[in-house]
Amino acid sequence: MYGLTRATTTLVFSAVAGLLIWFATQISNDHIGGYWARVGLVAGAGLLMAVSQLLGGWTKWGWPRLSIPVLVTAFVPVAIVSLWIILAGEPGSGWFHNHVLAWSQDIHVSGLITDLLYYIPVVAFGTGLVFGFSFDTTGPVVRDRDVIRARRGEEAPPVNGRAADEPMTAEREAATTSSEHRADRETVR
Repeated sequence: MYGLTRATTTLVFSAVAGLLIWFATQISNDHIGGYWARVGLVAGAGLLMAVSQLLGGWTKWGWPRLSIPVLVTAFVPVAIVSLWIILAGEPGSGWFHNHVLAWSQDIHVSGLITDLLYYIPVVAFGTGLVFGFSFDTTGPVVRDRDVIRARRGEEAPPVNGRAADEPMTAEREAATTSSEHRADRETVR
């Protein structure tokens, strides 16, 4: 059932992500507002793909939560680099655009930035995807049975230590009593 739920969720969210990307193609890229709308829609499509795996995993009966280590370690650096590239590709000659291009020349990465300008939609999709990976579902909360019994006023069943050790003890005794294995070994001097 888990595989079917996850597959169906992935299919539905893939269709919606594809629809968002198609909407992005219908917006003009000639002005700043249209540029950011396109980038936002493509990034939203990437986020939807990650969320599809999150919601498809709800069969674990867990609640979604934000993973701070993934957010800080993975998403923040990806967001900084991708925002740098996206700002460098902004149409016109805005303040951010000009400064990012000047800083790119100062730190000698302008060639790399220029090459990546052709792939801004891919960078935006990946950024949305990595942001979605910052979320996870927790497993179900399982309470300790002894705590539940104590709250009810019941006694916990007695633990028989010998019964818990029996399989290991039986295996140990079988290994030490077999004389046929001893004859195969030579004495170490």
